[in-house]
Amino acid sequence: MPARHKLQCKPLTQTRKLYKITVATAGVAVIVPAAVAAGLTVSGASAGHSPSMLAMAGARTATAHPDARMQLIGAVRHEVAKLAVSRVRAERAAARRAAKRQAAKRAAEGRAQQAAAAATPAPSPSSQASSGSVPQPSGNPQQIAAAMLGSYGWSSSEFGCLVSLWNLESGWNVYASNPSSGAYGIPQALPGSKMASAGPDWQSNAATQIRWGLGYIKSLYGSPCGAWSHAQASGWY
Repeated sequence: MPARHKLQCKPLTQTRKLYKITVATAGVAVIVPAAVAAGLTVSGASAGHSPSMLAMAGARTATAHPDARMQLIGAVRHEVAKLAVSRVRAERAAARRAAKRQAAKRAAEGRAQQAAAAATPAPSPSSQASSGSVPQPSGNPQQIAAAMLGSYGWSSSEFGCLVSLWNLESGWNVYASNPSSGAYGIPQALPGSKMASAGPDWQSNAATQIRWGLGYIKSLYGSPCGAWSHAQASGWY
């Protein structure tokens, strides 16, 4: 037989090897022929390429090994779906926690308001007339609060806790507001209109807001340091 015919009839002796490719994004191991392995960039998959890029890589080898391509795409889609579900669950859990905190704060303020109303007798006309002549503390909000501490039976040692508490709540800003909850003012009353019990100028007067806030703290926590400890433990007071 001529040499030419011998070359044509020589059987193919190259061994077809299989390689295991671990696709990090999909989290699965796919056994594919070497021809398919040459078309996939393993380093690209482990570097965090998007599922669409992995699908494009698989598309280049579709004619060589369509089953491996479909397994890869299916695994990537499954992993992306799991991540989306996890993200939605985390967002819902955070929303539930925020709603619980707001509900607990509303309930606490309601109890404090009821306790204050029960403990405070209705003022007589004479006392109302005399209260208008009592000088109001002046200065910045922190100076006003420091001057009021003694009237609630607290020493100056409580002032540091009060500063920390209202730094966290409002930064001592008279106009601080929380659109998501409706809290307002220096003490972040919820809703802000509750502070009207301390004066009609509750929206803009620091002394009125502080007076209401100190009364709220005394009725519910006993002292600014008691309120600050609760805020550190739960994120609200």
